[in-house]
Amino acid sequence: MTKKSIHLKIVNGALMHVVLPEGSNLYTGKVRTVYSQGDQVIMVASDRLSAFDRVFAEGIPLKGAILNLMTWHIMQDTHKWLGIPVWAESCPDPYVIVGKKCTPFKIEMIVRGYLEGSAWRKYEKGQRNFCGNILPDGLKQADKLPHPIITPTTKADIGDHDEDIHPTDAFSQGILEPHEYAQLAQYAIKLFTFGSKQAAERGLILVDTKYEFGKDKDGVITLIDEVHTPDSSRYYYREGYEERQRQGVSQQQLSKEFVRGWLLQQNFQGQDGIETPTLSQDLIQEVTNRYVELYEMFMGKPFDGGLDPKHLTQTLENLIF
Repeated sequence: MTKKSIHLKIVNGALMHVVLPEGSNLYTGKVRTVYSQGDQVIMVASDRLSAFDRVFAEGIPLKGAILNLMTWHIMQDTHKWLGIPVWAESCPDPYVIVGKKCTPFKIEMIVRGYLEGSAWRKYEKGQRNFCGNILPDGLKQADKLPHPIITPTTKADIGDHDEDIHPTDAFSQGILEPHEYAQLAQYAIKLFTFGSKQAAERGLILVDTKYEFGKDKDGVITLIDEVHTPDSSRYYYREGYEERQRQGVSQQQLSKEFVRGWLLQQNFQGQDGIETPTLSQDLIQEVTNRYVELYEMFMGKPFDGGLDPKHLTQTLENLIF
């Protein structure tokens, strides 16, 4: 291999692709590229945007760095205060996290504290049973649930759709064992409680989020992927929440739901055979602004992790070659 094997594709200020050396130890997901070396993985974020299981042609400048830096800092807090094992070990560049290689469980743990997103759309159509959690009648969009619930989904391949799955079906399909699910559920609720407290201290409400877990080389269940980012979570502004609910006004959000709402207005939900809409420059700038605002509110400091192509390339060369 030569250093020429690393290439960055940057379009309109957005990091769209990081081309790393080809091989069986390389995996490119919807928005990240993961390179494996022995028991270690190098996860490189991009500014690609995915919604409704589609990846868009347009990128969101700074998005990858925001998600990466939030994940890095929150994972350190998670390990320090909750004692939950995490995969992340270092963050040598705003777009890069290096950590332990883990074998992922093919299930995502979705924790919901409020009735929003796909759960609200299904509830509005009459559904009350959500993966074994029975919700009462009479709830409105954005209402706080009686208690947080877990609605697991299958971990779909690129191009396929994640699907809700009842825990017993996950067991019968061999996705994981009951004792493993119990550990994942315990961790997920602890994480959601911790994240909700952090969000409240910063003027936010953690609405719902997803967690992914895997096993490290010693079989230890470990938190992987990202955590409490605007891609994996929904947030409301805490101030004015109760008044907006009383008035029946839509909640103000800091999350990717802003994009989903725009897509729904275009009658797009990732349907097969329907072309992915083009994102306008105004929408792209608005999404970037919201991601930066959420980072600064949640982290309590200005965002200063922009894209430095030279530093990123040098970092990857040092790690891989």
